Amino acid sequence: MLELTAINSFYGKAHVLRDLDLTVEHSRVVSLLGRNGAGKSTTMKSIMQMVVPKTGKVHFLGEDITGFAPHKVAKMGLGYVPEDRRIFTDLTVLENLEVGKQPPREGAVTWTLDMLFDLFPNLGERRRNRGREMSGGEQQMLTIARTLMGNPRLILLDEPSEGIAPLLVEQLARIILMLKQEGLTVLISEQNLHFAQIVADMAVIIESGAVKYTGIFEDLNAHPEIRDAYLTV
Repeated sequence: MLELTAINSFYGKAHVLRDLDLTVEHSRVVSLLGRNGAGKSTTMKSIMQMVVPKTGKVHFLGEDITGFAPHKVAKMGLGYVPEDRRIFTDLTVLENLEVGKQPPREGAVTWTLDMLFDLFPNLGERRRNRGREMSGGEQQMLTIARTLMGNPRLILLDEPSEGIAPLLVEQLARIILMLKQEGLTVLISEQNLHFAQIVADMAVIIESGAVKYTGIFEDLNAHPEIRDAYLTV
């Protein structure tokens, strides 16, 4: 469904991603792991073309989307939940969800408000509250729900568990597993290894903008030297 080939991305003269290769298969949950500054968020932004790779290609559903405008990438069915959430704080939950609404998309779940409120009960209870009246965890849930209103085929979650209460982290894990059951493909950027193991099928570890490990978590757990080298603080 998604393939990155030899991606080199820069911020000005700073070389952040270095010949990065990444493949995400249909209906799988893949976790992109690494320390702060490893290049996880830049990978997400390079997929969305918010950072256009200087060299390399990004293919989505078999089409080369390198250099596309980000809004065109989104309209193709790539949903993006940024680390900083970016909800509209002056709008209600319902109004935020309406902003994200897109027409039904072939091959993707068509999300309704009722479906989303079943998935996110907290949002249903607070549907008329404004974004600024919600906790950080609730804002994270709202950002994911708003992205689902676009009926994506694949959703990118950048550090979804960071800075939210443990109880909401558990709820978020259940939600991601339910999304997988619905057939949605998910790429997660994470530092929380325990959370990633609960929700993801595959682990991809990056360090200094390059992939250092790709495999299932059982293999990763069998090689603690890899975890120690790339994931421990």
